Amino acid sequence: MAHIHTQPGQHDSTASAFIIRTDLAEPQLWLHRHKKLNMYLQFGGHVELHETPWQAVTHEIQEEAGYDLGQLRILQPPERIRHLTGATLHPYPVAQQTHAFGNGLDHFHTDTEYVFITEQAPNHPPAGGESSELKLFTRKMLAGLPASDIPDNARQVGLFIFDYCLANWEPIPVTEFN
Repeated sequence: MAHIHTQPGQHDSTASAFIIRTDLAEPQLWLHRHKKLNMYLQFGGHVELHETPWQAVTHEIQEEAGYDLGQLRILQPPERIRHLTGATLHPYPVAQQTHAFGNGLDHFHTDTEYVFITEQAPNHPPAGGESSELKLFTRKMLAGLPASDIPDNARQVGLFIFDYCLANWEPIPVTEFN
């Protein structure tokens, strides 16, 4: 979906997924080369007007990464609210941050970022029109990527996932939140 807000200083809501393969010799993070930015990023996109961030990230995973939701588990902090009466409880994001998007500083994305783990390759290729350049990165590879290949905020969240979330957060079936 295109940007909803197009005036200077406005913000679009986005949702994204950091997906870690844990079945390899060491954990590896899936990233794709963004077609417009020509940089490695996590999978994600705009939250459409009829979606929550959780709904947006689940369809972006399927479109951009080729994963069926049943192939994934979402990492959640051990201390968390597990039920809310009269409300739909969504998973906790690993981060929620706002950054300037594009060449100028006149447009912003507020991104809700989730972390997933899997022990398998995606069941499908990315959907037509999506980036087909997907690559797995170890922690060391992610830390060593030049700044021209990955935004600092994506690298920092990825490193936090490797350094903290994988060891301390609980894997939950994605279907618990559908």
